[in-house]
Amino acid sequence: MSTPEERLGALGLSVPEVAKPVAAYIPAVRSGIHVFTSGQLPMRDGQLMNTGKVGGEVTQEEAVACAQQCALNALAAIRAEVGDLSAVKRIVKVVCFVASTPDFTGQPLVANGVSELLGEVFGDAGRHARSAVGVPVLPLDAPVEVELIVEV
Repeated sequence: MSTPEERLGALGLSVPEVAKPVAAYIPAVRSGIHVFTSGQLPMRDGQLMNTGKVGGEVTQEEAVACAQQCALNALAAIRAEVGDLSAVKRIVKVVCFVASTPDFTGQPLVANGVSELLGEVFGDAGRHARSAVGVPVLPLDAPVEVELIVEV
């Protein structure tokens, strides 16, 4: 059986370094058997992948890629907290915030960027409860923000 990081590698992806917080918080907190991540933005190499609203300056396809990067950043925060992604027993909950134009209704499709990745990496343990929420604006004008709750 391969590890979560090996499965990511097979997809051509890897867990990045933990993204630096943009305000006064820490990337993840463990409480008992759960790890709660702070909202993760689509940061890659210290920069936002895109800015603006989905349905406006950001396409749905770009937003899906941003959501996937948010998930990778959340996995980085979890790994920093527990030492190894193999410790994750279950993805419990995903919350995906999508900064979108008033007429954009594809928030669930954007959130699939997270859900499908977690399913490929964790198999049945990656199946989770989820919320996909449209919002008017996110920090730094990011198009997507994702938080995870996992059981370890």
